[in-house]
Amino acid sequence: MTQKRPLTASEKANLWVSYQNDTMAMCGIEYFLSNVEDKAIHSLLQYALSISRQHIRRVKHIFTQEEFPIPVGFTKQDVNLDAPRLFSDKLYLYYLVNMGKFGLSSYSLALSLASRQDVIDYYSDCLEQTKKLHNRGKKLAMEKGVFQEAPSIPNPEQVDFVKKQSFLAGWIGEQRPLLAIEIANLVYNAKRNTLGEALITGFAQVARDKAVIKYFKQGRELANRHLETFSSLLKKDSLSTVDHLSDEVTDSTNSPFSDKLMMYHVSTLIASGIGQYGVAMAASPRHDLSVHYARLTAEITKYANDGANIMINYGWMEQPPEAPNRKELVKKQEKE
Repeated sequence: MTQKRPLTASEKANLWVSYQNDTMAMCGIEYFLSNVEDKAIHSLLQYALSISRQHIRRVKHIFTQEEFPIPVGFTKQDVNLDAPRLFSDKLYLYYLVNMGKFGLSSYSLALSLASRQDVIDYYSDCLEQTKKLHNRGKKLAMEKGVFQEAPSIPNPEQVDFVKKQSFLAGWIGEQRPLLAIEIANLVYNAKRNTLGEALITGFAQVARDKAVIKYFKQGRELANRHLETFSSLLKKDSLSTVDHLSDEVTDSTNSPFSDKLMMYHVSTLIASGIGQYGVAMAASPRHDLSVHYARLTAEITKYANDGANIMINYGWMEQPPEAPNRKELVKKQEKE
């Protein structure tokens, strides 16, 4: 048999992150399954759990073959299945739809960076499974009347070309209406923040450590401000915005998750949000939108850094794969 070449840095990085995310997702979904009431949502959660379990097995297999240390990730110690319900079935459904969106973007990037066939096959399967999860979740949300559609705009009367510099203006002078692509990104980011606000509201209620509670309270306020920014921009053009989901959080103060898991979960949401803000900025020619996205990106980047410091201080941040420190290797040789 032809020996497989070593994994590239990109492949190691993406497989490592996939393992972290799937072990975290498995803890969350197992808890959701312990108290979900709706049969259709229960079935979708079961499918999501089966996907995460398959992913964990396959990544473990690749790492074992490579003699790469299996990450710690998240385990049964990070979830309490006997904890009272913290979120509603509706929020579980929103979470699954968002989980599908997150997976589609991250797996497509991982696939594009992969070159070894077993890794290509793995991420190809991940994309197919996640597409099915997302489509099933979206269809179920529509059937239950809880799917929040983006606003509609009329068709243009004819094909035209931009003639005025005011097309780019935003703060001063004539301000054109939002483009369809700008609306799409504003709605998408509003949806992400309303889900993030609800999740972090629940996390703030049940966290144990005072520093973590304070961090989550700041995050809830930050998500709410970002949501209000996107909503106000849509409302200026008489476009509908998204509903808050904080009503879907119960009054439980008994945590189903470890502070470590909740902190990591928030960090993944922030990382994804930073990337999405960058995409939205690039697709928004109106200058005021670019300024908004730049400001919001700076805010969540600082928040992410504060969270990373908390995780490091408590020993919760697992070391990702990194390049060898050549200077330290030389120093070691010199001492010997």
